[in-house]
Amino acid sequence: MNIRLILNGHHIAATLNDSATARDFAAQLPITLPLRDFHQAEKIADLPRSLSTSGAPEGADPKLGDLAYYAPWGQLATYYRDAPYAAGLVPLGRMADGGTEQLATADEITIEAAP
Repeated sequence: MNIRLILNGHHIAATLNDSATARDFAAQLPITLPLRDFHQAEKIADLPRSLSTSGAPEGADPKLGDLAYYAPWGQLATYYRDAPYAAGLVPLGRMADGGTEQLATADEITIEAAP
């Protein structure tokens, strides 16, 4: 599924994968969330409800531009740098090149289905 992130007024293309978790996340769109910096590698946001983790891997090794769900805390995680493997991290998709520069300084994110 193609989605659009709005960060600092900039529209960034992104794609969700075809997992049960990503489909459950897509059902919450459009959504606007406040962002907090975490470990100077990612921006995190609390989701309004937990997502399905049916068939999800035990964890993931996030890379620059990844979108993920951190199941233990019920949070969206968006990466502007690579980060180490984390148990409980479920990949959701990726943002297009160039979006990470906006993400690094954003304090809010809006996510919607792409037109």
